[in-house]
Amino acid sequence: MISVMDAHDRAVSSISSTVQAFYARQRPFRIYHGSTNSTRKTAFQRSQMVDTSGLTHVLGIDIEKKTALVEPNVPMDALVEATLKYEFLPPVVPEFPGITVGGAMAGTAGESSSFKYGFFDRTVNWIEIVLATGEVVTASRTEKADLFYGTASSFGTLGVTTLLELQLIPAKAYVKLEYYAVPDILSARKLIDRFSKDNTVDYLDGIMFAKDDGVICSGKLVDGPEDSNGAIQRFSRARDPWFYINASRLPFNLGKSGIPITEYVPVVDYLFRYDRGGFWVGRYAFTYFITPFNQVTRFLLDYCMHTRVMYHALHKSGLSNMYIIQDVAIPYPKIEKFMEYLDEEFKQYPIWICPLKQTGRNASIHGLQTARTQKELPELMLNFGVWGPGPKQRREFVMWNRRFERKVQELGGQKWLYAQAYYTEEEFDEIYKKDAYDKLREKYGARYLPSVYDKVKVDVEGEGKAIRESWRLWFWTMFWSIWPLAGLYGVYKVLRGGDYLLARKEKIAVPGKKEM
Repeated sequence: MISVMDAHDRAVSSISSTVQAFYARQRPFRIYHGSTNSTRKTAFQRSQMVDTSGLTHVLGIDIEKKTALVEPNVPMDALVEATLKYEFLPPVVPEFPGITVGGAMAGTAGESSSFKYGFFDRTVNWIEIVLATGEVVTASRTEKADLFYGTASSFGTLGVTTLLELQLIPAKAYVKLEYYAVPDILSARKLIDRFSKDNTVDYLDGIMFAKDDGVICSGKLVDGPEDSNGAIQRFSRARDPWFYINASRLPFNLGKSGIPITEYVPVVDYLFRYDRGGFWVGRYAFTYFITPFNQVTRFLLDYCMHTRVMYHALHKSGLSNMYIIQDVAIPYPKIEKFMEYLDEEFKQYPIWICPLKQTGRNASIHGLQTARTQKELPELMLNFGVWGPGPKQRREFVMWNRRFERKVQELGGQKWLYAQAYYTEEEFDEIYKKDAYDKLREKYGARYLPSVYDKVKVDVEGEGKAIRESWRLWFWTMFWSIWPLAGLYGVYKVLRGGDYLLARKEKIAVPGKKEM
């Protein structure tokens, strides 16, 4: 019988051979993972990709070392399930179950434990990576450290990560979740400061329901309710409330007096509490289709309201081009100004807030995403999740996002690149340390691959030129702008199933190899 490690090595050998063929011809490729939680417009041609979609296994759990050996396309729900069998958890678990280990590493994912452990990549001990030359190497904080640190937030532009060793922490069955009402963002910050210094707190985030109304959620891992009256609340079943709705309806007449409202949430329900409804973005689908938004309709449409399905529909419908989807980190001294900006220019709530620590335990500031220089970005920042409908006219939509990006830059913040970026190439290069990034790509033979900017940019000029030069494209652009055709098409593709990122009919081709 073939062991799981032997099977892994064979898969990596195949990937290495494919990459070598691309490298020999200096032909760029993209990495196909099989799914994505990015909202950027993504398309794959089989002849121009390296397929890693089979790397979906947890290869082992080391109880003594408190580590897990994991392939990059293991989704978070499968990772949590595997580690819980040994009574462990990853220190940082991104909130959507379909986010993969490799995606979290390459995209600098953070969540409500990031005030304590830093970003997801800070909890990785080492990686195995197929370089853009086809060579298979291992990188860590002590071996090829520049490659290890640079891979975080590189979006696969330095090579193909094929294996990761993750740190683990002891697990418990529940999260004791305390909800504190706050009247404004400064009060929220005071609570965040207080809980960030409390070593017994494991999770910390919040929601602003309005400029003058919010909630801070402080969580501790516990074995179970501490008294017989402890309320157990779940969020994963169709009959359960969406997390943000539950938080908004708690009797905060108590919370406003400084007394928290406490619930005990099963740990898996807590970790993926935002899956149903995608935080609250799912409610916009009800608005789009003029459907009542209530407990009955949420129950009946529950299948469509999980993030895996929502991303499928979002990509196929093209509606991501109509919605503002931005995650940004703002230095603490500037969060009040940023909240005022959002209240005036965005005018939509809720808004997610989550404290982020630039470094984790035993880690340093590094990576394209998280540092320009160590002096420019403070150790602690506050993440704002800004999601909602944007201006209907494409030009106005683009300009709104460009103004938003400039405001973030003006306040000394930084945005996450899972969403579309509207920077010019010059602006992007200035923000994200192009010189250091290019030297790293040169050193490891990756200059022929698409850059991060190539992957995240919105080519506004190219869009307009293509439409002006093709009456057929102009016609289809106008056709799909007719309500509700795009939305119906997205629903149709979800119901039909299949791969939503990959063309169906193309044969997989290796560069330089003739088809028989």
